[in-house]
Amino acid sequence: MAETGNQRDLTKGEKTKYRLARAMKECMKSTSVENITVKQITEECGLTRQTFYRNFLDKYDLINWYFDKLLVKSFEHMGQGKTVYDALVKKFTYIQEEQTFFAAAFRYDEQNSLRQHDFELILEFYENLICEKSGKKAGENIHYLLEMYCQSSIYMTIRWVTGELTCTPEKLAQTVVDGMPGKLAEVFVKLEILN
Repeated sequence: MAETGNQRDLTKGEKTKYRLARAMKECMKSTSVENITVKQITEECGLTRQTFYRNFLDKYDLINWYFDKLLVKSFEHMGQGKTVYDALVKKFTYIQEEQTFFAAAFRYDEQNSLRQHDFELILEFYENLICEKSGKKAGENIHYLLEMYCQSSIYMTIRWVTGELTCTPEKLAQTVVDGMPGKLAEVFVKLEILN
């Protein structure tokens, strides 16, 4: 596999972590997260258990690390959107490309740490967007509306990723936009990020 510009810029340690993550993803195709062993992961990518443990505490640490990388990347895609709808389509399209991993990660997440992390990132994204467009921080009422909106958005995203809900990224984005509280929608329309 040829290296892209981004892959060439990674440190040796990061390349090893991504190699382990690719192996984990491959294992997830046929085995539930709970049943995947470190031995399976290392055999899949041709690395040693010692190498695995130099990089991660356990398979869940690996999942959390990779999940974080994917979420950050999905928000980079989201940031390229001109409107909320556009941003959501970009995020959902990216998530769809990594659907196997996201579905398995959300299924294993008993403590909701992944959901919480996604919530924190999406809330920060919207609050930064409001601040950037308006020149001031969102007020308390808008903050609470954003919290409700982000929680419901994540709920729908997880249902979609795990196959409970089947639709295109565009349809999911439209559903999430349509579910936005009216007062929040008014703010986004004024900021010209909701059409």
